[in-house]
Order: sequence, then C-alpha cells, then structure tokens
Amino acid sequence: MPDYAPSVTRLIDELKRLPGIGQKTAQRLAFHLLRVDKERAFALSDAIREAKEKVRECSVCNNITDSDPCFYCSSATRNRKIICVIEDSPNIMAIEKTRQFDGMYHVLGGALSPLQGIGPDQLKIKSLIERLKGGTVEEIILATNPTAEGEATAVYLSKLIKPLGVRATRIAMGIPVGSDLEYADEVTMMKAMEGRRDL
Repeated sequence: MPDYAPSVTRLIDELKRLPGIGQKTAQRLAFHLLRVDKERAFALSDAIREAKEKVRECSVCNNITDSDPCFYCSSATRNRKIICVIEDSPNIMAIEKTRQFDGMYHVLGGALSPLQGIGPDQLKIKSLIERLKGGTVEEIILATNPTAEGEATAVYLSKLIKPLGVRATRIAMGIPVGSDLEYADEVTMMKAMEGRRDL
C-alpha cells in the first residue's frame, strides 16, 4: 500500500471495517471525502454520531428506532393479533414495501447458528414468548431467511409457539416472479412445489 498521510491511512482503515468495503473502495471513499467541502464531510460524521447517540432497540419488538416504542408498535392502526418474526431490522422494509402486511413485528437479532455460537439465548426469543402470553396474538408468521439457519430457527420457534395455542405459519418460498424454471436450483424448486396453492 502506498504511504499516505497517517490520517488518510486511518480513514481508509476505518472505512475497510464496513461490510462489503475492500481496500480499493475504502480508498475511493476516503479520497472522495477529502475532495468534498468540509460541510458535506462533517454532515456525514454528524449523521453517524447522531444515529449512534439516538438510535436504540424498541422495548417491544427490538426494531431499531429513535423513539420508544417504535413507529410500528405505537401505531393505533396496526393489527396486534399477528406478529411477523424476522431476523434483522432491515427485513421490515422488505415486508413493508409489499403494502400487504399491517401486523406487528418481532426482531430476533439473528438466526440460530451453533457453528457461530448463536443459540436460543443469544436471540430475542424470550421476549417473543412473553408477548404471546397476553393471549391477544392469534398468529405468528415466521419470516426468517430461507437459509439453513433461518429454517432451523423457524422450526425451533414453531415448537415453542404451538403449545401456547398460537398459530405458527412460515412464509412461502420458491421461484421468483419473472424468472425461468430452468434456472431454479433443486431446493428452490422443491420449496415452490411444497408451497403450491389452489387457484
């Protein structure tokens, strides 16, 4: 690596710590920040500082928020009989974009992964079970990712939820809209066949 000024090297090193940012991208970002006027560069650092100081987890659903409870948990128009369980907060936006779901959310903070040392105690499962004990929730939608860890988490949660008399459903998986069947792998095709419905 060329010898940059120590402060530039530090900036590049910090940018490389971000997910998906390698050496070259970190250098491009660093030099972009050095080229823009101070106000724009400081606006970025101020935004980072403000987010780190104000953003926290919702005390009800664990979503990231700057007000507690969060927007979804404090809304009077959301259906409190259905809770959609997701792995991480960004998954909420994917569901909200559909404009089809008006229930509540519960963010687990990950998925079961014994190889990475993530067991039930590392996830927000106890608070989910507490939410169900009130007797008002009728359905839990398990919307964990379609990975081995996500599937294992969904199966684990369904075994905990069913004895409480709450319906546990799993999101459907299969062929993406607009793609060709010939490009689908076996697992995706199998899930699509299993999730078929009447027309």
